[in-house]
Amino acid sequence: MPAPQNAPTAPPLAPLLTDEGRRLLEELRTYDPAHELALATRLRREHPAELVSAALGQARLRQRAVAKFGEHDAYRMYFTPNGVEQATRAPVAAYRAERFRALGVRRVADLCCGIGGDAIALARAGIAVLAVDRDPLTCEVARANADALGLADLIEVRRADVTEVDTTGYDAVFVDPARRGGRGRIFDPEAYSPPLSWAITAARTTPHAALKIAPGVPHEAVPEDAEAEWISDGGEVKEAVLWFGTSPGTYRATLLPGPRSLTGRGLPDPGVRPVGRYLYEPDGAVIRAHLVAEVADELAGGLIDETIAYVTGDELRATPYASAYEITDVLPFNVKKLKALLRERGIGVAVIKKRGSAVEPEELRRKLRLDGPNSCVIVLTRVAGAPTMLLGQQVRP
Repeated sequence: MPAPQNAPTAPPLAPLLTDEGRRLLEELRTYDPAHELALATRLRREHPAELVSAALGQARLRQRAVAKFGEHDAYRMYFTPNGVEQATRAPVAAYRAERFRALGVRRVADLCCGIGGDAIALARAGIAVLAVDRDPLTCEVARANADALGLADLIEVRRADVTEVDTTGYDAVFVDPARRGGRGRIFDPEAYSPPLSWAITAARTTPHAALKIAPGVPHEAVPEDAEAEWISDGGEVKEAVLWFGTSPGTYRATLLPGPRSLTGRGLPDPGVRPVGRYLYEPDGAVIRAHLVAEVADELAGGLIDETIAYVTGDELRATPYASAYEITDVLPFNVKKLKALLRERGIGVAVIKKRGSAVEPEELRRKLRLDGPNSCVIVLTRVAGAPTMLLGQQVRP
């Protein structure tokens, strides 16, 4: 995606692309920021100051990028501060690229390509990519990444305004609009750069398309001719995608690793019932996709409250779409009673979860003063409208 205004300053790239720059970056692979001053002083005796400064900055970015790209790629790639922050996680990009490949896509216009994370995944899936961004440094970094990973034959990087790019002849477009500005995250889809309405129009010019959007997008903003997919990786919701040329009107939750995908069947909201022996917490992608009813049906369960996305049941059933907890206590919310109960049971470690409660977990943790050899899970929520504490343990069917 294009770099937002007031972006953090990125280190210059050119010095790092020389043989000396590459050798220095390899030397900094085990760089420890705590010793940066002494390290910089030593390195400046051996290398130009500009190169040392750029290499240290890039080393910091590579360390941050490991979480998204893994060590093997992160320590070969180049980054900008915003590029690290906004790039798609490699497993998510690889999953999307595989969906494109399965659709028979062979040429993609990647509009707002950023540092090239998605372009890399597409190229690795055997898809030729036109990667477009308006920021000159971002384009330089994307081009360097294609070279570094041996994908330059499949990735053409072009500096341009994406709204002026002719996508005629491409099998698909992928658009990742900038969703950050000078004041932080942008929540209005029409304030994206480019706006979501433009991206939707662009999506309809090719046989297939995918538009990356914020997970919090309201369902009423999803076009009738689009499929809406929410993706989580390792239990954390990462993004939503509008797909065109696939299954119009479908709502999907996809969990990585896997992938495991759950699609909507138009089920009515589950009924409310008393808390049973087991509590199920649906994955965030399931909740965002409004597919809690599908999970409840799979589990033969009901809701603990009509406004809370917790499913309860009397049987332990396996599902990839929710975490399961065996509930031992269902109590009205009362800090004093909870503290006494935990002390009696020797609870020194507690995972505190909340949904539909105004209580902050860390504030409660300070009040509880946990001490002891045992552990438990505490769920702060509402049951049939009443503030409630549920105690138990996580279980894995």
